[in-house]
Amino acid sequence: MTGLTLVRRIKARPSIVFDALTTPEGIASWWGPDGGPVLVAETNPQVGGRFRVRFRMLDGSEHASSGEYLEVAKPERLGMSWRWTSGAEDPGEALVENRLRAVAEGTELTFTHSRLYDEESRRSHEGVWTGALDKLERPFSCNRAQLSATKHPPQNRASRQPCGRLERSLRRASAYATKIAKEHIA
Repeated sequence: MTGLTLVRRIKARPSIVFDALTTPEGIASWWGPDGGPVLVAETNPQVGGRFRVRFRMLDGSEHASSGEYLEVAKPERLGMSWRWTSGAEDPGEALVENRLRAVAEGTELTFTHSRLYDEESRRSHEGVWTGALDKLERPFSCNRAQLSATKHPPQNRASRQPCGRLERSLRRASAYATKIAKEHIA
């Protein structure tokens, strides 16, 4: 058994990054190593809750994973079991852990995928997760000054603001989840 750890600095608060890791809307924006779409993102981010994600890569291949949330401590920690649904990519169950720490420029995310089958699996997963974390980081690292200096600015309002779209969507999802939780407890 082996594993990997990747560390990223993301220009967003830990609660926003945590929502990107746990909400279907957030997951749909970054899961997978390339620009292919997320086809299914189902989450129940509470200890004992399950997740399921299926994505298509640009080469047309589809991959699906699922697991159980083992630790959910918003916005600092998220741990879950991990299994490829088909089992072809890597036999057995692995562990994915995310540690989020507030830093001056936003969040330091420490991503660990352990209990991988062998070194070949570790190398493959490192490439996949590197691509996915690049996508997670991208919407938050947009340089607005560069956008306003472009020769041909976007023609519609939504495309003029690509940097904040994901963050606004995640804020709305987080506010809705908080409202539902309060109503459920009351």
